[in-house]
Amino acid sequence: MLYPEKNCTLCPRLAAFREENRQKFPTFHNSPVSPFGPLEAALLVLGMAPGLKGANQTGRPFTNDYAGDLLYPTLKKYGLATGTYDKRKDDGFELISARVTNAVRCVPPQNKVVADEVRNCRQFLTAEISAMKNLKIILALGGVAHNALLSTLGYPKSSYKFSHGSRHELSRHNLILFDSYHTSRYNVNTGVLTTEMFEEVVCQVVKELNRGA
Repeated sequence: MLYPEKNCTLCPRLAAFREENRQKFPTFHNSPVSPFGPLEAALLVLGMAPGLKGANQTGRPFTNDYAGDLLYPTLKKYGLATGTYDKRKDDGFELISARVTNAVRCVPPQNKVVADEVRNCRQFLTAEISAMKNLKIILALGGVAHNALLSTLGYPKSSYKFSHGSRHELSRHNLILFDSYHTSRYNVNTGVLTTEMFEEVVCQVVKELNRGA
């Protein structure tokens, strides 16, 4: 199964938070957020989870979320998207060589997931990777996404340390994992991640994709 059900109950804490938000914000999406972009893509960008007033509101990963303000224009700059990102699901912005998803599909309280929630959602990431027949590279945004991917594919975390700009060969799956700090407001505002730092990682990803073309 690629997508959780609208009223998924795998994670009681997230299900309860979802119902709370349906009362508070009745016009929001308030359901598991499906991936964005074509299954035929060679690149999968993996984040942690939807933001409360970002993807949980719009129903599209990283949309109306500060993290998307850096992510999507950068993907466009390097030829992985087309259109104008306008923070709306219906803005006409399209990913043409990339797909974006999260390790956990439902918004968590305080923007923090717990291990059981990552584990419960693993089945959907597993199905997604299996369905992406042209997949060559996964770009993990942050340590949670990095570790979630390794667990999903069965690699020891101790052998593949998260580090911004790192490149890891996942030989059993013929995949390459790139790491970047998450494009979150906190990371950008504190200088942990700059636009130039993120663009350099995406540039390296595109070079790798072109090398294998």
